[in-house]
This record gives sequence, C-alpha cells and structure tokens, in this order.
Amino acid sequence: MGDLALWARFKQYYLNCESVGVALDISRMNFSDTYFAEMEPKIQAAYTSMDALVAGSIANPDEGRMVGHYWLRDASKAPSAELKGEIDSCLANIKKFAADVHSGAIKPEKAAAFKNVLVIGIGGSALGPQFVAKALGSPTKDKLTPYFFDNTDPEGMDIVLEKIGAQLGETIAIVISKSGGTAETRNGMVEAQAAYTAKGLNFGKHAVAVTQVGSKLDSYAIANNFLTRFPMWDWVGGRTSELSAVGLLPAALQGLDIQGMLDGAKAMDAVTSVHDTKKNPAALLSLMWYHAGKGKGLKDMVILPYKDRLELFSKYLQQLVMESLGKEKDLSGKVVHQGIAVYGNKGSTDQHAYVQQLRDGVNNFFVTFIEVLHDRNGVSMEVEPGATSGDFLNGFHQGTRKALHESDRENITITVHEANPQTVGKLIALYERAVGFYGTLVNTNAYHQPGVEAGKKAAEAVLHVQRETVKFLKANKGKAFGPEEIAAHIAPHEKLVPEPKNAVETVFKTLRHLAANKKVNVVKAACIFEDTYSV
Repeated sequence: MGDLALWARFKQYYLNCESVGVALDISRMNFSDTYFAEMEPKIQAAYTSMDALVAGSIANPDEGRMVGHYWLRDASKAPSAELKGEIDSCLANIKKFAADVHSGAIKPEKAAAFKNVLVIGIGGSALGPQFVAKALGSPTKDKLTPYFFDNTDPEGMDIVLEKIGAQLGETIAIVISKSGGTAETRNGMVEAQAAYTAKGLNFGKHAVAVTQVGSKLDSYAIANNFLTRFPMWDWVGGRTSELSAVGLLPAALQGLDIQGMLDGAKAMDAVTSVHDTKKNPAALLSLMWYHAGKGKGLKDMVILPYKDRLELFSKYLQQLVMESLGKEKDLSGKVVHQGIAVYGNKGSTDQHAYVQQLRDGVNNFFVTFIEVLHDRNGVSMEVEPGATSGDFLNGFHQGTRKALHESDRENITITVHEANPQTVGKLIALYERAVGFYGTLVNTNAYHQPGVEAGKKAAEAVLHVQRETVKFLKANKGKAFGPEEIAAHIAPHEKLVPEPKNAVETVFKTLRHLAANKKVNVVKAACIFEDTYSV
C-alpha cells in the first residue's frame, strides 16, 4: 500500500476522542473492509452484556456476585443507595486519613510524622499501586515514599527493609487482602510485624488494613489495634481494584491526585459506554484483539509505552488481560482454552532488546504503542541541532511503527497528551472496558479465576508434604532416608494428597529446599537421587 493510500486509511481509522484527550489508531491492523459489519452483532451483544453488568447483574454465577468496579469512579451508577453511600464514604475517609497523616494528626508511635508507606499485597493488590506510584510519583514531591512487599520471597522483603532502614519507625504499613487468608500477604505482614517488633515498635500503631468486613485480616486488625481499616467489597476483583481503597489509599498517602485518576476513569467510561462502535475506543480495541488472534488468542499482545513513567503498564495489563481472559471453558462449558499473552517494557529501550525479533522473527504478536505527546515540564535542551531527547523518543516511536508495518507486523497506537493522574485513570478504564467486551466476544467469563484457586490448592499440597516430611524425619531423628522412603510414610491429606506414593518428586524437591536452608541434613551420594536426609 502506497503512502497516499496509507494516509487515507489512517484518516479513516484514526479515532480522536477529543472529550478525553485520547486518540486510537487502528489503521495498521489488517482487517478487511467488511470486518466491522461482520462483527457488529457480536459487539452489540457485548454492549448489552456490559450495560447489564454496570446495572448490577450477577456477573459471577458460580460465586453469586456482581462486578462493580465501574461504580468506584461514579457512585451514582451503583445499583442501590446503600452501595453508593459506602463508595462515597470510603473515598471521603481515604482523603481524610491521608490528610491527617500528612499533617501529623496521625503519627507514628515514636516519631513526629510518617515518611514512608509500605504496601503489603500480591497480584492486583500490588501491581496497580506499583504502576500508579511509578507513573505519577516524584522523589522530591511525594509526601510519603512508597515501598512494596509484593511476594513471599524472604530475600526480597529483606532488601525492601534494608532500603527503609532506620526509617521503619516512620513507615506506615498497608496490608491488603480481601479474604485475609492470602498466604503471600499474610507472610509479608508477619515478616513486617517481626521487623517492627525487633525495633521495639508496636506494629498495630503503624498499620492499616484494606480488607473485607469480617475477614481474618479484619479481625486481626481489630485485635491488634491497627490505625484504621478500609473496605474491600466482594464486587471488586483484585485486578480491577486500583480505583478502590486498594490503590487509592497508597496513592493518597504518597500524595498523588486520586480524584484526578477517578475523574479520568469516569470520563473514559462515558466515552466507552456508547454503542457506536466506530466512536468507542474500548470496543475498537477488543475487536482488534479478536481480529489479530482470530478470536482464539493466537497472537501475543505487546505493550510498548514510549514513556518511562508508564514502564509498569505492561506488567499491570498482564494481570488484567491474562487473568480475565485466560480460561479453559467458555460460558457454555465447552473447552476452548482462551486467552491473550501480554508482555512489554518501554520504548525506546525495547528497540535495543526484543524489537529485532518483532520486526524479523516469528510473526506471532501485535503491538500496541502508547504515545505520550508531552515530553517534560519545562524547556528541553537540544542534544543536537534542532532536536531534543524527546524529539528522538518520538522519532524512535514513529520509526519502529513504520518498520513493523513494512514487515507486515500489525500494530495499534494509543496517543495521550501527558502522563498525569487523569491519563492514568483513562488508560485503566479503557483497558478494563476492552477486556470486558472481549470476554463477551469470545463467550467467556472475564470476572472469575478458577486457575488461580487451583494454584493455591497445589501450594497447600506441597506444604502438607513438607510438614509430613519434617514430621517423619523428627520421629526418626539421627536416621537418614531417601525421598522414596519418606514418600512411602507420608500421611494423606484430605483432597490434596489422596495418594502419598505419588508425592516422591515433591518430597525430593522439598528436601532440596530444606537442605539449602539448613533445616535438614543431607548425606551426598554418587547420584543426587540417592542422597539421604536427616535431622
């Protein structure tokens, strides 16, 4: 296609959403002229499904719950006055609590004011807050410096605590878990509490819980006199929780404009609620995903923001897209193995990393560029005559887009003016809606996650094997055994390990872990599988 023909296609398929300052270019996707007409019945069904969802229909029949993250930025959309009141009250309490912390009205046990915030969570309880902290934070302007426990890796937690150092007593900890039983978050809280205790500090006087009323964490927070508690509702999933207390509280404490994020998301919701497909950017995105992967997720989604502040957006979208869309069965129970793999980093860094493969390697992906027009606050110097660093960034973006198109690599471009709170809210809302639409297009439930629960149960089984292994070795103190001998003596666990004899591999790997951490002794043999272990 020649330059003039490309220009004509660009004008035809460039959606400028002036009311929200966001543009979407799908002209470099190779859909046919009849594609939109063919897909119109499917996308209209997606609009109907989404309208019902926002109105309060049960989106998760297996759990009997609604999905209402759209109400968080516009409480008037909530299906009852009670829910509206809870949303408004929570937001007001977040703002007041943050203001009181910043003013010193709420202060640490043994210091004049809080200087840091430690967020303890996993998945959506960490990815969203991390993305926003990076996207909007400033070392010189942040009111509290953010840190994160986002895994159950002991060394990772040690590194964070080393960074906080002597300021632990000036650090407010936010523990985020809907059920209060999430192992990674529970472990992080226990480790944090031990660190505070080791410094002679009362953890409760530095801690806040974000959890469901009546959960294990809620009860723990009450019993241990946490500073306060904020709600997590069953109608907000972790991956769509950034604009709830999960994300708003850490952002508010950091000193970010949370109302700006909410306003941006609300504005985008209005744009993505229209049933005119050519004017709805979320509908267009979902249709492009469907086109690229032939409705089966056959191509990966590569996210390339040309802005350092948006570096973590691809990581945030990995959970939002992959947890929502990665499903074994469709709504009728048919095995379909749906999903879209997501990866990315940032431009132009990726031009020196994996763009080589994107241009010349396996054509199993489509790219979404995120273009930010505004370079920086203040005037940029010229790094060579007539060009600033930002000009180079723009040039690299346009050059990469052109090079990919020339190699028949499909790509989309989302253009925003600057990386500010409103923009972050708009991007979150845009992708949340696109994910919902796509779920309907492929007839899957985008709002449950049975695979995650399966992984948790599998971890329980491994920990059961570990406990039984140590129990057996302690009962036979001084004697050494191989993994096969130990596996033969492991007691079954209800539902988790019905046949202990099949746990030999788990016993082997568990013994290796225990030995590396000096919890059991190992006698080396000529073959690693013949090593024996004792206590």
